[in-house]
Amino acid sequence: MFWYDHDLGVWDWFGMSVGLIVFLALIGTLCSLLHRAWTRPRGGSEPAATPPDVRAPRQLLAERYARGEIGEKEYRRGLAVLDETGGDAPRIGRH
Repeated sequence: MFWYDHDLGVWDWFGMSVGLIVFLALIGTLCSLLHRAWTRPRGGSEPAATPPDVRAPRQLLAERYARGEIGEKEYRRGLAVLDETGGDAPRIGRH
């Protein structure tokens, strides 16, 4: 009647271990998906991407001068450099 005398074999332990790992992975995946669903902003599937801050160099220079980050001498020198290099075209490389 008792074929294995209530003992588990090696393959039984292996099967239970793999089954437990798969079960815990499924529970973790379910929790992760529920968390993402509850914390996602309402109204759309993806949040709208903010456009990059692209402003004209003269505008940036004027804003820095208005905030007091640069003095009048630096402001005038910056305007002169912009006039020499072609105005409002952004330059790549040197800052």
